[in-house]
Amino acid sequence: MHSSYTRGVYLMCIVLRMSISHTLLGLLEAGPRHGYDLKRAFDSHFGQDRALHYGQVYSTMSRLLKNGLVEVDAVEPGGGPERKRYAITDAGVTDVAAWLARPEKPEPYLQSLLYTKVVLALLTHRDADALLDVQRAEHLRLMRELTVRKTGGDLADQLICDHALFHLEADLRWLELTAARLDRLASEIRP
Repeated sequence: MHSSYTRGVYLMCIVLRMSISHTLLGLLEAGPRHGYDLKRAFDSHFGQDRALHYGQVYSTMSRLLKNGLVEVDAVEPGGGPERKRYAITDAGVTDVAAWLARPEKPEPYLQSLLYTKVVLALLTHRDADALLDVQRAEHLRLMRELTVRKTGGDLADQLICDHALFHLEADLRWLELTAARLDRLASEIRP
């Protein structure tokens, strides 16, 4: 179980990195930009809950440059280090187009961590029902917060909140189903 969890975390990091790479490439299709401008555009459109760090922008741009997906369009002197302006290459445009056309694999993210906690609670004779109750309360708290945010947000924020709310609703159904099956699960996993 540990090795599959470790693989899952590793794959999630790769997917996140690929998503950021492609997102920055897509932002460059509008025209050349400096790293600072890319960060600002990313945060404006996609960073409502998690802003991009400057170091992540520059390490991603370095990787994209090395892979031939971007090029340095201009180098300008600044108050500190020289400022590079990046432009997307034809290969980068093709890469973004292919990424946009490829469907994303649905991720069973809840199962991997909460299921693990439920099983471990049962194996160690802890109160798995209490664990599910605490998680249910946390889901409901977040759903209330997102509902408030959604009512005051613009269309992009509303869509992001709807996506999260639908996932949280599915998670709640899973929590209820698991609570109803705890005795059976305990009898199957305990020696």
